[in-house]
Amino acid sequence: MNEEATYGVGEGPASNVSVSLHAGNIAAVRARVGKRGFSAYVDAAVQRQIERDNLAELTAAYEAEHGPLSRAEVDTARALLRGDEPASKTAA
Repeated sequence: MNEEATYGVGEGPASNVSVSLHAGNIAAVRARVGKRGFSAYVDAAVQRQIERDNLAELTAAYEAEHGPLSRAEVDTARALLRGDEPASKTAA
């Protein structure tokens, strides 16, 4: 029986993996965070990409069922993500 735990995005213990990255990307990350912050920086970038992929899939599923999002819906979603006041409140 497989008793391996299942973790959500950003959860669980850290594990070592081997990845190949372009030398320029490695240099840019090290310049920002140093050698000791490299893994945390890459882990955060991977988590953001997974979140973006999930959002894209959710948006595609919504649009397949309801049609394209309107400009107003997109603007409202962007405002929510940024923490801005809704346009209806700021226009008053």
